[in-house]
Amino acid sequence: MGIDGDAPVPPHRRFGEEGGRLSYGGYLRLPELLAQQQPQSDAPDELLFITIHQVYELWFKLLLHELENAREAMFAGELWRARQLFRRVHAVERVLIGQVEVLETMTPQDFLEFRSQLAPASGFQSVQFRELEFLSGLKDEHYLGTFRHAADAELARLRRRLAEPTLWDAYLAALSQRGLPVSDAEIMGTLLVVARDRGSYDDLWQLAEDLLTHDETAALWRMRHVQMVERQIGIKSGTGGSTGAPYLRERTRLHYFPLLWELRAWL
Repeated sequence: MGIDGDAPVPPHRRFGEEGGRLSYGGYLRLPELLAQQQPQSDAPDELLFITIHQVYELWFKLLLHELENAREAMFAGELWRARQLFRRVHAVERVLIGQVEVLETMTPQDFLEFRSQLAPASGFQSVQFRELEFLSGLKDEHYLGTFRHAADAELARLRRRLAEPTLWDAYLAALSQRGLPVSDAEIMGTLLVVARDRGSYDDLWQLAEDLLTHDETAALWRMRHVQMVERQIGIKSGTGGSTGAPYLRERTRLHYFPLLWELRAWL
């Protein structure tokens, strides 16, 4: 019997209104979430700008979660699990690229109505984006000195990312677990063995392709992002003090896994 003599709710009816334990808005904390968009001006398009960037940060949070799990799966030799997680990562990264189109519905004139309110805030200061780069292999300690407005907890996260293994370290561990040499002098030879003997190492080859797709989609997002910036502000400096589009263009040439790109020339 339930409380006060009521019959207990059968297990198959514990969903929906009969359960009464949790609401949609309560589970997602919608009142708190929807209260986070606080425009600094009366410009109509500032809500769009804030919403898009907050959504990016939510996707970054998910990507960090999935990439951490993919890294641990590689270290554990669970390559099937790592590949499943990378498929999710790739899908999210394609969404990131597609979201730029929504932001581009804002004209340069619309952006200029509130752009001056942003300084010195800038996407350059996204701690989670730097975490993604560090985790993927683009570790650069000098960024710690550029996050002047970052909280101590955020700086601690960046330092942890600098010290912890990257996705490439995890892939090397997966190669080593199969008896393949992974020293700096031998790694290209190992990659060639994996590429040329698909019968024995197809799982390792496919995992390397997943890493490369992660690298490629990240590069596509950088390129799409810089095109959007050029469309909005031309070659103006960024609100955070960077050179703006020229700085972003330089970063479009970066690779997380340069050896996987170089491998193509050896095949």
